[in-house]
This record gives sequence, structure tokens and C-alpha cells, in this order.
Amino acid sequence: MRTEVLKVDRQRGDGNDQNQAPEAQSLPRDALRRVVEVLSRGGLVAFPTETVYGVAACVNKPEAMDRLRDLKSRTADKAFTIHIGSREDALAFAPNLSGLARRFMRKAWPGPLTLVVSVQDPASAPVMTRLNGSALSAMYYHNTVGLRYPDDPVAEAMLRAVDVPVVAASANKSGHAPPWTAEDVLKHFDGRIDVLVDAGRTKYSKPSTIVRVTDTAYEVVREGVYDAGIVERLSVLRLLFVCTGNTCRSPMAEGLVKKLLAERLGTDTAELPERGVVVMSAGTAGGFGPASEYAVQVMADRGADVSQHQSAHLSAEMIRQADHVFVMTRMHRDRVLEMVPSAEDRVKLLVDNEEVRDPIGGDKDEYERCAQMIERGVRARLEEVTL
Repeated sequence: MRTEVLKVDRQRGDGNDQNQAPEAQSLPRDALRRVVEVLSRGGLVAFPTETVYGVAACVNKPEAMDRLRDLKSRTADKAFTIHIGSREDALAFAPNLSGLARRFMRKAWPGPLTLVVSVQDPASAPVMTRLNGSALSAMYYHNTVGLRYPDDPVAEAMLRAVDVPVVAASANKSGHAPPWTAEDVLKHFDGRIDVLVDAGRTKYSKPSTIVRVTDTAYEVVREGVYDAGIVERLSVLRLLFVCTGNTCRSPMAEGLVKKLLAERLGTDTAELPERGVVVMSAGTAGGFGPASEYAVQVMADRGADVSQHQSAHLSAEMIRQADHVFVMTRMHRDRVLEMVPSAEDRVKLLVDNEEVRDPIGGDKDEYERCAQMIERGVRARLEEVTL
């Protein structure tokens, strides 16, 4: 029997339901229902991602897993990559993700990055409460699990609709090039898979990048869409402090954070970037000169050196790159979100429910009071930052 082919348009969806959720609009209701039905009864479905076409199976169906292993010439002791439809789903498989892993997830998902993370006791992972033991070996290998959140509307709709874990592998025979089109899939597996969702050519002509992540380090297992340089940039923790002129409040916060993080990591402030940490500050009207005299003095009293600081003007790119943006006032927060609305979940007042007033024009005592408030906020916020 030949493989059933479902042709879909990533842009059109049903075309007749304006109230559909955005992810459902990419996969017509009838096609989505058919895919879920086939997977749920133990069938195999080939589907597009942004990188290559994959073949999916539900881990709770032993017959489907046997067929998938046969397709890929893979032994029973080797696991497959779990494909998920949201970042939050990852915690069901790996509940104790490191800060580094979460950083990759936040910056690169959905996207062409497969993360291999450690799981101390796979049998106790939350997902296993609703699965049988045979699913364990399908998902975990030597206390690690591979996780992938594709950046493709068709894949996302399918993965969100299936209520059990889905694993997948590229839809090609071992040793052959991965498929970028549905026609390529059929060359390998026509008649050996149940359904093929044909959404045209994939966005990229490269596979996903695979990165193995531990608590404090990572290893690029395979370069793909992202090369090693991009992975390195994704791995960096970036903290951004924002005030108005970037000569008083935000440089004081920056200098103090550098000092405290260097102490925590057992290194020098100049070596923080080599340890994967970048601390920046900028002003919504910045770009004019060094840190103020009193700012330098009150920070020196705390062992933080801001004497070489030069004011910088806040840019949208700074905001996009930052993992955390800490602002001095609500006005600064409004300005940040005006520039980059998508940063809302990363922007916070430095001090909860309080604004740090600008000491510009005040005496050293005024700067000291400001520095005390900043230090209180900085120490509290650093408790929230996972290195």
C-alpha cells in the first residue's frame, strides 16, 4: 500500500475559519485530525520541520517504535530525539535543566537546535507517570535525552495536538542525505510510512545543530544551521542595566554586578566574558561621557571600578541580545518595550515596586543613598539569575 500524502499550505490553513488558533491555521483541521489519528493508533507520519522532513512515532506504541527503528536501522538500545510543541514541554522530560540549557531554550527555540541534556533519573521524570517502561529506552540514552522544538507551523500544530510524547528522526535511510522535500521522503519510504504531510520545501537545506549541555558547559556534537560561532553567542548570559544618561545609576549597577559575579565564579571581572557572562549598561538618552565623579567614588568604596566607563545609548539590538533587562524606573521600562515589545518577559525594575531616582546634580550623600538602593536591588536580582 502506498503512503497517504496530505498536501498542506503553511500559510493558508483551513482558509474558512477566522477563529482558529494561529498554530492550527497552518494545518487544516481534517489533516490535523488524520495525523493525530494515525500516530495515536501506532502509525508513522512524515512531516516537515524548518530543517528537514522527519518521521514521527508515539513512544507509547511499541509497534510504531519497532517500525521506526527498522526504517532507520537503529538498535533497540538507541534513543530518538523527542520533538515538542512548546518550551514548557521540555520540563516533563528533563525537570532539572541547568541555567545554560534554559538559556539555549530561551534564545534558540523554536528553532534548528537540538539539545542533549542530562537527566539524573529518567524513570522519575514527570512524563514517565503516564508511560510504560518500554518508552524509557525510546527517549533516554545513558541518562541523557535529546529535545527539539521545531520552528515550523505544521510541525508545531501536530506536536501540540498529540497528547503523548512524539519522537522523530530524519526521513531518510541511514547513510543517505536528509530530505528537504516530500518527494525526497517518498524516494526512501513510499509504502513504509502511513502518512506524509507535504508542505513543500523546508526553510533550510541543513539539519539542526546538536549541542550537548551540562550544568556549566556545552559541546557542539554536530554543526547544522547554526555553526559553532552562533552556538557560542547563544550560550552567553547577557545582563543589561538601563537608566537615562548612563553616567550614574546603570553604570553603578553594572560595576557592582561585575564585582559580585566575579566573586561568585572565582575569577576577575575582566575574565567574565570568557566565563560566558557579559554585563552591560546603557541609557535611553545616553552616549555622552564617562561615569559621574560621585558614581565612581561610591562604587570604589564597594570595590567596584567604573572609572573607565563610557556612556552608551540604548539600542534595540542590546535589548534583543539580553537575557535580563533591569531598569531603574517605569519610564525606562516603557521605553525598552517601545523599542522591543517582545522583551516584556525579560524586563524588570531593578528594585521591586520601587524606582531608583536619578542622583545627577546631587552631592556624594545623595549618590551614596542611590548606591545603597542599587546594591539592594542588584543582590536580590542576582538571586534570580541562573549562571
